Amino acid sequence: MIRLADNWKDYAVLATGDGYKLERWGDVTLLRPDPQVIWGASYDLFSDPRIDAVYRRSEKGGGAWEYRRKIPESWKIGYRDLTFSIKPMGFKHTGLFPEQAVNWDKCSSLIRSAGRKIKVLNLFAYTGGASVALAKAGAEVTHVDAAKGMVERAGENARLSGITSGIRYIVDDCVKFVQREIRRGNQYDAIVMDPPSYGRGPGGEMWKIETGLYPFVKLCTQLLSDNALFVLINSYTTGLQPAVLSNLLTLSLSGRGGKIEAYEVGLPTEEGIPLPCGAGGIYVNE
Repeated sequence: MIRLADNWKDYAVLATGDGYKLERWGDVTLLRPDPQVIWGASYDLFSDPRIDAVYRRSEKGGGAWEYRRKIPESWKIGYRDLTFSIKPMGFKHTGLFPEQAVNWDKCSSLIRSAGRKIKVLNLFAYTGGASVALAKAGAEVTHVDAAKGMVERAGENARLSGITSGIRYIVDDCVKFVQREIRRGNQYDAIVMDPPSYGRGPGGEMWKIETGLYPFVKLCTQLLSDNALFVLINSYTTGLQPAVLSNLLTLSLSGRGGKIEAYEVGLPTEEGIPLPCGAGGIYVNE
């Protein structure tokens, strides 16, 4: 099952093929690599006259942006009642993963219908798409990421969406932060995590998803309140199947009851085919 983020108005996937996706971000059109796009393009995407910038990979690794028109250093796009800052960065990123709107909508709905204040811990929280969405839904959010620049951008996204309180920002290694929160006796009603395939904490801590994720999920369950609402794991790691996330949640949360769902997340395209963008798994205490 694939769940598509199909409620965007300021974002669209225009075309795909030959390892690339052509996207409209507000008034700016970008052509970026995508590892899931292993099919051929229906035309030469690089010749599309709408392109403002292309991210070209280097044979030596990494890559760089090639600008065909002058575009703003950053600009804004909206989703429902949220506003985000978009900025082309190194390694092809723009500061937002639009397919995550699927998870924002699901978790926001759970928070709004809970009938109580929900404390959320958002780990590997990046530029705060989930933090902003869940705070807007009424949650009290603790946002944790090891990259100071990304946490600063999360604060900017919150302000753009009219959020001036309700989010606590932490620059830290996520594993070490969770360990400290356990020692402090702190608890949360919901946990969201979007772990990278590989990563380093601010102190040089190493993270590898294949060996780190299961013990980390088990560790995080020690922070859950007795009446915890949900736990969401998202993964854009190519090849990590939804069933893997389902198994992690089932084994880590055994004895709590509730319901576990796992699914692919993706984006609709103007070609009429879905673009897969990873997997999600959610435990809900119903």
